[in-house]
Amino acid sequence: MTVTKALRKRSTAELMVEGRDLPWLLSQWRQRQPDKVFLIWSSADSEDQQWTYKQFDDAVRRVAAGLAAQGLQQGQRLLIHMDNSPEFLLSYFACAYLGLVSVITNTRSVARELVQNIQLTDVVAVVTQTHLLPVITEADASLPLVIVTEGAIEEGGNISSYTLEPDSSQQKRLTFNTLLDHPPVSTQRCPDPHSDLRVQFTSGTTSEPKAVLSTHANALFAAQQTALGYGLTADDVCQVFVPLFHTNGLSTLVTSTLWVGGTVLLQRKFSASHFWEPAIKYKASWSCLPGAFFTQALKKYSVPDHDFRFWITACTPDIADHYGVATRNHWGMTEMITLPIMDDPHHPSPGASIGRPTPGIDVAIRRDDGSDCDPGETGALWVRGIQGITIFKDYLNNQEAMLSSFNANGWFITGDRVSIDTQGYLFFEDRQKDLLRVGGENVAASEIEAVIHQSGWVEECAVVGQKHTMLEEVPVAFVKPTDNAPTNLCEKLINHCKQHLADFKVIRDVYIVDDFPRATLQKIAKYKLRERLPVIE
Repeated sequence: MTVTKALRKRSTAELMVEGRDLPWLLSQWRQRQPDKVFLIWSSADSEDQQWTYKQFDDAVRRVAAGLAAQGLQQGQRLLIHMDNSPEFLLSYFACAYLGLVSVITNTRSVARELVQNIQLTDVVAVVTQTHLLPVITEADASLPLVIVTEGAIEEGGNISSYTLEPDSSQQKRLTFNTLLDHPPVSTQRCPDPHSDLRVQFTSGTTSEPKAVLSTHANALFAAQQTALGYGLTADDVCQVFVPLFHTNGLSTLVTSTLWVGGTVLLQRKFSASHFWEPAIKYKASWSCLPGAFFTQALKKYSVPDHDFRFWITACTPDIADHYGVATRNHWGMTEMITLPIMDDPHHPSPGASIGRPTPGIDVAIRRDDGSDCDPGETGALWVRGIQGITIFKDYLNNQEAMLSSFNANGWFITGDRVSIDTQGYLFFEDRQKDLLRVGGENVAASEIEAVIHQSGWVEECAVVGQKHTMLEEVPVAFVKPTDNAPTNLCEKLINHCKQHLADFKVIRDVYIVDDFPRATLQKIAKYKLRERLPVIE
């Protein structure tokens, strides 16, 4: 009777994840289908590799034992700075087994950005790859433990150009294979769905990164939601080339595949020339191709007979007709972990719609006064859920961002604007916040503006997105120079950005102005600047 009363106090979402965490999920499939292939690594530069559920779980436990042997303990944070690779997933799941928190960073980040990430999260060690070791060293050579995968991944890379010698007497460096030399851990923590699992970074409207902290419960709720929403089964093979350091790759694709006991076909990155061969060989049934870049790049190759059921991409008829595959759309963001809005495979949405709200999360489209929009209107997208289960737990060490992102009734203000039609389908319109969408990456205009101001060459600047047919938009800068600005200011500013920003954040062009169009309170009217820019074909 006591247990029954306790259970009644819990929400449905809490009951869904009770007694479960990520290691529990992997162990379930190891016990039920040990010889089923879970992971296939397909690289254009080496022979393919495969891991059954038993083999993958065993490798994860070996890595966990290796990390524990280095003194890493539950609750500590481990930086995973890696491109797509088997070692990425082994490290991530090993952290989950030990109760470590994975801090996952974008491999296109420069040292300045990594310094912010490391300082904000207080990591105690890093797992990285040989070609990324220089930027890790530049960002923070004082990390006590650096674990590096063996072999260069980048084409033309040369492992001999990197050293595994420590940068100081205080730092220890190991190759990743030394972790796998340990016997696998034989014990498993009692499942704790509410323990912290990972940190990922999202662009905001300020120049400082926000660290999105999520839990095991978040991962499991998102996996189940996506699997149910897209009708996944154990027979599905998901082709994954979008970055694992994004929620889309790690949560929407990999963890949802694990939920149903399916197979992950992992590739380092998207390659139009190496897309169809592994897809056909391993009978891939679904994938995510975000943005026009991917589908347009594939059009120069003939479409073979394939086993794809659907792609997550823009729902446009020409894509579906050309490739002979159903298309699905959705809406999400790093803070959501899961997909609050998505297509129903049994009742597809009209073209260009992002779908309809999914069960378990409240979704609202609100006017500026907070009232609900009627069909035909565009409004702000608000989402409400249970922190640490159906939406993210916290912005790590950033209470100010938490207070500004939620209203008094617990609604998360996404910063996106959507419209709703008379049938209840939702359509993405634009971003209320000053964010750019560059080839699948969210970019804060203010972050770029802060870097431009640091040059000392401009009195005032405004970064806006210029429409791009392949990348959605690219950043360009309008600047009012100082008297001491160099004559080749445009070139200098672009090079300055290259030194301090990830490549997708670097401005593509600079426009010099005498003054800016102004809105209320003398704010720069960025929409008027955008109107001056032609679409880049």
